[in-house]
Amino acid sequence: MTNGEFFIDQTRCIGCQACVQACSECDTHKGYSMIHLEYIDRAHSVQTAPVVCMHCDSPTCAEVCPADAIKKTADGVVHTARKPRCIACNNCVLACPFGVPKMKTEFKLMMKCDMCYDRTSEGKRPMCATVCPSQALFFGSREQLEALRPRSVPTNQFQFGNQVITTKANMLLPKVGRAQYIDVTAAMDEQTTGKDISLNILMDNLFSEEEKF
Repeated sequence: MTNGEFFIDQTRCIGCQACVQACSECDTHKGYSMIHLEYIDRAHSVQTAPVVCMHCDSPTCAEVCPADAIKKTADGVVHTARKPRCIACNNCVLACPFGVPKMKTEFKLMMKCDMCYDRTSEGKRPMCATVCPSQALFFGSREQLEALRPRSVPTNQFQFGNQVITTKANMLLPKVGRAQYIDVTAAMDEQTTGKDISLNILMDNLFSEEEKF
């Protein structure tokens, strides 16, 4: 598994919480889960989506840390803040475009997904990927992925405003779909009712009938 990559297929998430429970068993997490399960549109659906650290090539969390507490290893994994340096300022929590870092007030420390570095650094799979029954979270080679998901294509580039962020983790999208750019800030000012909102339009396209269970 030394050449393994992390792939996230949000269309396959069944909300079972197995990844959340398994994540807390990682030796570096102090018994806390570093993965989040978010509801896509809680008012109308129980569909969930796993959220893990995307491990950006240029991590914003590290760039805004005034104490230089957040480090990225040579293999591209962005780690939880270092306890001796972290000042619990929450800069990283506010700056992350993916909403990943969480401040653990009881430790006065920012903690987040480190891709189970105690495992992946030894060639093992992350805890979440080992227990996901639907393989919404998958860790393996590109060749394995292509054999399992011939109708999906991975992407590791995301646009936030005018900034393009490249990540170590990959998001799976249907090959039949097309990328869409939504100005989230502008969408917040839209006067809409019911389900006719930009986020739902995006998710309807992402969760195509071909990719659903």
